[in-house]
Amino acid sequence: MKTLVIAEKPDMGRTIAAVIEPKAKNNRTYLEGEQYIITWAIGHLLGLAEPDAYDSKYKRWNIADLPIIPDQFKIVPNPRTKDQLKMIGELAKRASAIVNACDAGREGQYIFALIQQQLKLRQPVKRLWISDLTAESIRRGFDGLKDGAEFENLTHAARARSEADWLIGMNASRAFTTRHNALLSVGRVQTPVLALIYDREIEIEAFQSQTFYEVAAWFRQEGVEYRGVRQGDKLTDGEVAESIATSVKGKTGQIIKYEAKQTKDYPYRLYDLTLLQREANAKYGYGAKKTLDIAQALYEKHKVISYPRTNSNYVTEQNIEGMHKTLNLLKNGTYSELALNAKPELVHKNNKGVCNPSRVEDHHAILPTLKRPGTLSKDEQNIYDLIVRRFLSHFYPPAEYKQHTVLTEVEKHQFKTSVKELLSIGWKVVLGSGDPEQGASGKKKAKKNSNEEEETEEWTDKAFAVQPDLPVQCTKSEFKEKATQPPKSYTEGTLLKAMESAGKQIENEELRDAMKDSGLGTPATRAATIERLKNVGYITMQGKKMQLTLKGRTAIELIRRAGVDLLTSPEMTGQWERRLHQISKGEAEQDKFMENVKKFTLSIIEKVRVQAPAAADAFGEDARGSRGKGNGRTAVSKTAAKSTNDARTTKASAAKTASTTRTTMQMSAARPGAREVLASCPSPGCNGHIIEGKKGYGCSRFKEGCTFVVWKEYAGKKITSTMLKSLVEKGSTQVLSFKRKDGSTVKARIILKDVVTGQLSGEKQEASS
Repeated sequence: MKTLVIAEKPDMGRTIAAVIEPKAKNNRTYLEGEQYIITWAIGHLLGLAEPDAYDSKYKRWNIADLPIIPDQFKIVPNPRTKDQLKMIGELAKRASAIVNACDAGREGQYIFALIQQQLKLRQPVKRLWISDLTAESIRRGFDGLKDGAEFENLTHAARARSEADWLIGMNASRAFTTRHNALLSVGRVQTPVLALIYDREIEIEAFQSQTFYEVAAWFRQEGVEYRGVRQGDKLTDGEVAESIATSVKGKTGQIIKYEAKQTKDYPYRLYDLTLLQREANAKYGYGAKKTLDIAQALYEKHKVISYPRTNSNYVTEQNIEGMHKTLNLLKNGTYSELALNAKPELVHKNNKGVCNPSRVEDHHAILPTLKRPGTLSKDEQNIYDLIVRRFLSHFYPPAEYKQHTVLTEVEKHQFKTSVKELLSIGWKVVLGSGDPEQGASGKKKAKKNSNEEEETEEWTDKAFAVQPDLPVQCTKSEFKEKATQPPKSYTEGTLLKAMESAGKQIENEELRDAMKDSGLGTPATRAATIERLKNVGYITMQGKKMQLTLKGRTAIELIRRAGVDLLTSPEMTGQWERRLHQISKGEAEQDKFMENVKKFTLSIIEKVRVQAPAAADAFGEDARGSRGKGNGRTAVSKTAAKSTNDARTTKASAAKTASTTRTTMQMSAARPGAREVLASCPSPGCNGHIIEGKKGYGCSRFKEGCTFVVWKEYAGKKITSTMLKSLVEKGSTQVLSFKRKDGSTVKARIILKDVVTGQLSGEKQEASS
């Protein structure tokens, strides 16, 4: 009898067949050769059954029927792919052995395990575990097939993950939905991720900007010119700042401290999936799912990169030779100049920046393969380019700099200067043009200092030096008004970074590495979690920025008020992910983990059952819907997906209570024909109109996610429709008089500070009384 090979997808199956059975007969749903029959799943052929498979009463959602905790979880075929499942069963009858060739990861293992369970396959199983789909890797993988029993713990972890998600998702979603009469999706991973976004938005709304002043001066010494920024107490009085700037201009000063030390910048780590998604989002604006899909195509379809769903940034000793072969391949083609100038001797088993076997578990870092790319789409080329350049950077020496720090004193005021002088560009030559990291002359890099002041570091490729013993002349000075900035809204890239470390703000790369096993979700699932939050109407995108909707905000507040804070805890959920990782390594028990999940599920139901129902307008008028009928998750996802386009975004400018007021105002303002159109919405890319509501002026396209709103009162002044038009069309009002607390008046204009949110600010005029 023959050996049946089960791949995860058709392309993978055909690629494997071309190597192990090149003369195999193509039978559409499988290929058959002399020794092997090669077939495939089509992703997940099976899944956990819906609640009504256990009892028909669960077709209707009722909090009295909760919790739903099956003694044994049932699995059911996907109706759309049941014919392929049946075919695998028929082929298995003709096989004496089976090779599991699904993706070499937790989900691939689970896909095979469910097929094996459903079809009651009893044949001995071998495991193909490879990191890329080149012919060389496939041959090597089949020469060294592993025993399927070696991956039993990985199967346990996969089952535990799936069943834990089912228990919490099904029970918590039904409990909150029925209690509050609105479709609310709750999940083991998605809810703490939503909580991260919620907490950041609250932080932004509560932020109170403070004005301060920066004084800068320019100095000259024997042909060398440099700029310094005043050090000392933060200046909050503009007149004082102005007097300092005036007092130092034209005066002679002295250098009281000068340090110059050489530094080296080593190449950035090789890509794991999350790092690749973060950088693709920052550079190209790609969402996490888009980057994953592109990387998967480069792996499966084009076979030009290794397995992308990895959480490692390193390789093992066995990969070093392959990396050198790939470097030689790149010496012809687009990257020939970079590859020809590379130094192969820099990549070796003792280079811990590249080769660190202790940090490689299932798969090594993402690498280009020994296959030349054919025709790639623009998006595919962009991702491939990132991977190749990161790969090549490790064949170059570190970039070398001389870091100059100068402290100049003039008129008893001290000014600090930081200059990073490029000595050798090293690996940064691979970054491409236009990147300030290359150290091009004149480029500046701002470092945030306590979220208030910016320490400016100048980059130069020209020689820089000063003489500490010689005087300097202050040739120019200035003072600038600045304001402290709130935290930034999450982008998909920055959210992925937060998910990787369970929300902890960890900048140290070694510590971040140590936290990977405790992150929210896995590299393979994080993109799906973000998409889920969009689909159920909890978040919308404003360009790259994530915006919380009223529904998403209310969901988190209800969950926390119910007393089940652990459900929103990134750290706790990260620990659960760590436990799943331990199960996959045989270091923890699946049964113990599941017992804890069941206890937690029970506590959720008990607490939600006694919670006061949410107010009728708590979610916005379109977030309501009939309670789930038929199956659970489908009812939530279908109706919630419909409500996504109707969800209200809420970027309020002050406190969270303002969010509810804004949404109420927007809803009343947006009745077609009920309000006069006052102006076109100034928000970039929005074609809506500004309409008057009860408490403010909002955009008619708020349903599509526009957050522009101007309140009818600012600093004690009523904003009239005439003033509104002036703000939108000219950016400011005419000069107005404002009363101070001491009874005096000040003249100022109200200006439109933010055309996306409608946030206003005051601009003081010179004349005052």
